[in-house]
Formats: sequence, C-alpha cells, structure tokens
Amino acid sequence: MHKIDHIAIAVKSLALSIPLFEKMLGNSCYKIEEVASENVKTAFFQTGESKVELLEGMDPEGVITKFIEKKGEGLHHIAFGVQDLVVKIDELKKEGFEFISETPKKGADNKLIVFLHPKCTNGVLVELCQDIK
Repeated sequence: MHKIDHIAIAVKSLALSIPLFEKMLGNSCYKIEEVASENVKTAFFQTGESKVELLEGMDPEGVITKFIEKKGEGLHHIAFGVQDLVVKIDELKKEGFEFISETPKKGADNKLIVFLHPKCTNGVLVELCQDIK
C-alpha cells in the first residue's frame, strides 16, 4: 500500500456538511457523485496528497443510512491506494485477512475498490482502492 488515499466520513446531509468541511479544510469540494450500486452520494475534498470523502446514504435501507442510525455520523472507513488490487488481495488473503467481498467493484472517484472485513482489522473498515486506467 503506497498511501492513504482518503478518509471517509458518513454524514446525514451533504448539503449541510459540504459547507462545514469547506470552512474547516479551507478548500472547496472538487467532486460530488452518486454511486448507484452502493446507494450513496459522495463529496470529495483534496487535503494534500490525500482526500476526505463525505458519504450520504440515498436509501433508507442502504449501508450508510444504517451505519448512521446505529453509530451516528462520523468516521466510516480509511482507504489505502494500491498499484494492483488483485495482487494485493491475493497477498493479504495469504496473510489471513478476510474481505467483505474479494471481487473488486467500481467505486467513487474513478476507483476499483474492495473492503477488508473489520473483524480482522481491529474494528476499522479498511478499503483498498486502485485508479481505473
């Protein structure tokens, strides 16, 4: 893993949260996009070499909405950028790590993504992501 790509924060409302993070970070949101397959709307902020991603659930039964209902707004996951997602999945499986799904899927910000299961990462949801070329 070569860097922290982004830190994702679950929020109830992008409309309310974007101005807050723009003030706090001192820069503008550079992208808002929907990821229909995940029932989520995202907003991104550049912070040096990494990013902050805000996540708003679009479905009352979706993962982000349920996360907020259970835990409240806050840190959802940390994403690490990798050069080759398939190779990294194989390496980590050999080390005993488990994945929520081992099949990479298209995520936000032009990335292929997978998530490690939090039970093998001290309760932290970890995303691995690779730029789509």
